[in-house]
Amino acid sequence: MAVGTYFRETRPQFLLLTPACVAVGVGTAAWVNGGLGALTWGYVALAFFGAVCAHIATNVLNDYFDYTSGLDLKTKRTPFSGGSGILPARLMSAQAALVFGLVALALTAAIGIFFIAVRGWGILPLGLLGLIVIVIYTPLITKRPLLCLIAPGLGFGPLMVMGTHFALTGSYDCVAVLASIPPGFLVSNLLLLNQFPDVEADASINRYHIPIAFGRRASAWLYAAFALGTYVWIFCCWAFGAFPLGTLIALIPLPLALVTVKGVIKNADNIKKLVPFLGQNVIYTLTTPLLLGIGFMIA
Repeated sequence: MAVGTYFRETRPQFLLLTPACVAVGVGTAAWVNGGLGALTWGYVALAFFGAVCAHIATNVLNDYFDYTSGLDLKTKRTPFSGGSGILPARLMSAQAALVFGLVALALTAAIGIFFIAVRGWGILPLGLLGLIVIVIYTPLITKRPLLCLIAPGLGFGPLMVMGTHFALTGSYDCVAVLASIPPGFLVSNLLLLNQFPDVEADASINRYHIPIAFGRRASAWLYAAFALGTYVWIFCCWAFGAFPLGTLIALIPLPLALVTVKGVIKNADNIKKLVPFLGQNVIYTLTTPLLLGIGFMIA
C-alpha cells in the first residue's frame, strides 16, 4: 500500500493543530525556566512526536469506527468534516487502519513511559487519561453530549499543554494550567462546529452530541460563548499578572473570530453557506494557541 495513502489517512491538514498546542506547553516551560535555552531540545522533539502520534491515533481510530459503524457511507463530506474518505473509497482496508491507529497509540504510550522514567510518575495520570480518551472517544464519548463537547478540548488543552510542560520541566505549574484553557476552548469549539454538517448522519447511528441534542441554532450560541471566552480568558490572565505582556499577541486573530461567530450564528442551519466559516474557524483555532505559545517564548 502506498505511503501516501497512510499519510492521507492521518488527515494531515488537522495535524497542524498539534504543533500549535504543543507550542503553548513549550512556551510555558520556557517562561518558567528562564528562556528557550534552558530547555532540553531532544525532549522537546520527543514530546512533539508523542503528541503527533496521539493525534494520528485519534484520527485513524475515529475513521475506523466511523467506517465500521456505517457512518462514512451516510456522511456528506466537507473539507473540514466527514473523515478522510480513504476507507469508503477502499484505498485502505478497515483492518489496516485499525493496526495503523493502534501502532500510533503504542508509540504514544512508549514515549509516555520514557518521560515517566526521566521525569517521574507525575505525568502518568495525564498520559493514562489521554490514552483512554483516544480509545473510547468514538464508540462511547460521542454518545454523551457533554462529554463529547469537553473531550476534544481536554485532550488538546490541559492534557497536551500540561503534558508537554511536565515533560520539559519535570513539574506542573499554575501558568501551564491557565495557558491550557484557551486551546481547550478552541479545540472543543472546532469539533462542535464540525459536527453541524453531520447532524443527520450522526443521529442515524445513535450518536448524541450537542448539535443533535439542542439543535444547530442553540449550538451556534454555545460556539460563540466558547470562541469569545477564549480571548477574554487570555486578556484576563494578562491583566491579573498570570501571563506576560507578549501573550497579548494571541488576541490578533480576534477580529477573524468575531466575523466567524457572526457567520455561524447567521448560517447555523444552512450548511452550504456555513462551510466557509468552518474554514475560518480552523484558521483562528490554529493561530491563537500558536501565538500564545510564541508570546510566552519571547517574554
